[in-house]
Amino acid sequence: MASSLFILGGARSGKSRFAEPGDADMAARIARHQAERPPAWTTVEAPLELTPRLSDALGAADTVVVDCLTLWVSNLMLRGDDEAAILKEADALAALVADPAAELRLVSNEVGFGVHPPTVDGLRFRDVLGLVNQRVAAAASRVVLMVAGLPRLIMDTPLGIRSGALETS
Repeated sequence: MASSLFILGGARSGKSRFAEPGDADMAARIARHQAERPPAWTTVEAPLELTPRLSDALGAADTVVVDCLTLWVSNLMLRGDDEAAILKEADALAALVADPAAELRLVSNEVGFGVHPPTVDGLRFRDVLGLVNQRVAAAASRVVLMVAGLPRLIMDTPLGIRSGALETS
């Protein structure tokens, strides 16, 4: 039975590096992340249609890393999706997280620890990402919070137990 690991943390907290055992800076960070990955890994860009692409990847790989939900939610908001549409997508994602066909690691920013956003759009982003993170965390087998490069286990659900019910197979 495959499991899912949800990794949260602030900017530069070590989330992506832990998950791996559009500007020039972002391009350099992406290139660095890709260079650190084993050569057998395949990179799939899914800035908007994450759930169907993830479903396909889970069927074709032993391990899948999604880096990161923060950018996915941002892209959906920039496309004009409202909160209800984004949360519907998050629910579909959570269904994959709850029962992955392969090992799954997801990365997202924990935005609830930061400063109060000064704009309406910033507040909306923080609130929507927080709700998406809650849905994914509830569905994940394990949740880790990265703090200064150190992983802190938040939740660890034994294999075979989901949502408080014992699976029989």
